[in-house]
Amino acid sequence: MSIATETVRFFSKEWAQAARAAVDDGPDEAEQATKLHTYWEWIDRARTGYSYSWAIGVRDLPAELGGPSYLYLNWQDGRCVQGDVISLEEAVKADYVLLGDFATWRGLLAGERDPQRLVMYRQLRLQEGSNTLLFFRGVYFFVESIGAIGRIPAHF
Repeated sequence: MSIATETVRFFSKEWAQAARAAVDDGPDEAEQATKLHTYWEWIDRARTGYSYSWAIGVRDLPAELGGPSYLYLNWQDGRCVQGDVISLEEAVKADYVLLGDFATWRGLLAGERDPQRLVMYRQLRLQEGSNTLLFFRGVYFFVESIGAIGRIPAHF
């Protein structure tokens, strides 16, 4: 797994690239050991052939960090091939648009927020989706991707 070891600025191009690499690499052995092997098999099946894009935003990102922005992750055949920071205008082109507030993101990156609970308690909320049933059928794949993003060392 190639999660960034160097701290990068939150919602910078470098952070988006680290996020792309983290979700593409998937969990390391230590992370895999925290859940049943069959869970990871399910994640692998959900990921196989996955070809959708996500725009995951921060509605109240401070102006010094770029203002409201989205992390754009583009998946092609189960691989995350693109990671960028995009604007609201660009976000609407993604297959799935999700949004959270700055406190939610800070908590995730500080290890204080569980990715599953962020989705379950609607702290990271699906705003738009081309096929919401399909998205929620693979929600744990998304949750594990958010968990990988949460392990990237970032500063604000």
